Amino acid sequence: MTSVAFIGLGNMGGPMAVNLAKAGHAVRGFDLVPFLRDEAAKAGISVAASAADAVKDADVVVTMLPAGKHVIAVWSEIAPLAKKGALLIDSSTIDVDSARAAHALAEKAGLASVDAPVSGGTGGAKGATLTFMCGGADAAFAAAKPLLEQMGKKIVHCGGPGAGQAAKICNNMILGATMIATAEAFVLGEKLGLTHQALFDVASTSSGQSWSLTTYCPAPGPVPTSPANNGYKPGFAA
Repeated sequence: MTSVAFIGLGNMGGPMAVNLAKAGHAVRGFDLVPFLRDEAAKAGISVAASAADAVKDADVVVTMLPAGKHVIAVWSEIAPLAKKGALLIDSSTIDVDSARAAHALAEKAGLASVDAPVSGGTGGAKGATLTFMCGGADAAFAAAKPLLEQMGKKIVHCGGPGAGQAAKICNNMILGATMIATAEAFVLGEKLGLTHQALFDVASTSSGQSWSLTTYCPAPGPVPTSPANNGYKPGFAA
């Protein structure tokens, strides 16, 4: 059993922390939002009084935060407080420069670190089917991998510090392009008299197939779990 501090218990971090607890780890979580702390407690997470309190005696610290400035602020606070030999993992989606700055904070404190942003959305966070794209030293990645495997199904070591965030940014660029193309195709299909289902049935089994179509289909109807069929309820910040 590993002692894990999990900081950031929102739509992504909350379910990820729960999956670690289900796997048998001792998880102490913290979030600035009282409601999220309450939800985590209901799900069986031990809630800390602060980020500093959460990391006390933790073997591993995982952060899932909105932006680079938040990661830098939290790591600046917790790195000097973490116990000797602790591993810091950041699963936020942030810029590469901020990721490398976070690694530098960990290195200064004598700690191993991995940037490990994810793909798979809230469904992947809940189902422990996320893809982790990781950056960091070989030894740090090797230490992080067993824990990440309990939150995801695909763990990729992309290179040194910041490489995980670099891969995530490139992946998101591809996603953005295919989302635009998919949405435009459905608008064109409507104007040409095609039903959403007919276009989906063709494109999803032809050369137009993509994750944007089969998982995040922007047209209501074909994919029951897509945002288009769920009131476009947000799952995470963009």
